[in-house]
Amino acid sequence: MFITFEGGEGAGKSTQIRRLADSLRRAGHEVLTTREPGGSPGAEALRHVILSGGAEAFGVRMEAMLFAAARNDHVETVIRPALSKGFIVLCDRFIDSSRVYQGVTGNLEPQFIDALERVAINGVLPDITLILDLPADLGLARAKARSARGSGANEAPDRYEREEVETHETRRQGFLDIARDNPDRCHVVNAAGDPDQVARDILAVVEPRLASRRDAPAKEPASLS
Repeated sequence: MFITFEGGEGAGKSTQIRRLADSLRRAGHEVLTTREPGGSPGAEALRHVILSGGAEAFGVRMEAMLFAAARNDHVETVIRPALSKGFIVLCDRFIDSSRVYQGVTGNLEPQFIDALERVAINGVLPDITLILDLPADLGLARAKARSARGSGANEAPDRYEREEVETHETRRQGFLDIARDNPDRCHVVNAAGDPDQVARDILAVVEPRLASRRDAPAKEPASLS
């Protein structure tokens, strides 16, 4: 099973991925956790370029192409092999982040985003997408506090954390729109409250899906012909 976590800055995706991974491992599942941009050596190199702001000068179209290149390397070298071996893969961000960050607030044409996505994922789609939702101002405050804790001082925000709160709120609505349009795959989780409750809400989504697939035959992840 392939499960992705989406949402704005400071939504707690990394924390909840760790908690879900621990719960699933205790239940006897083999679990791989990964992230985007990154997750494979080639994609991690591109992650630095993207998050540092080094690609901004080339425009949002080139940035979207870099994301797609990183995603394709990640899918083919990490995600697809793990799924083929029967792992549950938990990924911090995937296709919906590109749809929102480069599509909604980057103003790229849907046809362009769709074409990049099709080539990048080569048929590997999430079974479940958990969208951790909270107001943008709260998420940005959390992200700033996290950076300060990690460095012992105020660490410079990354390329996205530097943007205006209005931009982040637009992205929040973009994720909610995706959830509305993809109800079988996407589940919105209130991320504004207690992390323990958020973790319970996530398990309430994942466990029934796992139970329903327990006796289903394994299926090879699709690829383009």
